Amino acid sequence: MKKRKNRVGFLEKVIVYGPKGQKTVIARVDTGAARNSIDDKLAKKLGIKKVIKHKVVKSAHGVKKRPIVKAKLKIAGKTLDNMTFTLADRKHMKYDVLVGRNTLKEGFVVDPDK
Repeated sequence: MKKRKNRVGFLEKVIVYGPKGQKTVIARVDTGAARNSIDDKLAKKLGIKKVIKHKVVKSAHGVKKRPIVKAKLKIAGKTLDNMTFTLADRKHMKYDVLVGRNTLKEGFVVDPDK
């Protein structure tokens, strides 16, 4: 029997948890992004700072080597521990958190009408 997938929209309310607290934000869900991304200032505020590795990331702004961190994320009522995020300066972006395919493959489907 197939597991039921949680539906998410292109914009979704999420909670990001760190050692210094938690923050509820509206995140952009991006099926074109391989992994999640979090604004470096938000990560710092939440105490998310332990870099587990660096990864070369291709984006609309070019190719960059970015640090990868782990954090707990709650999306569509489902809490996911140890999700990976690239740390990025997202101050020129509308959303501090981007949800990528690494989260979506944990049982989510994007519904454009949601």
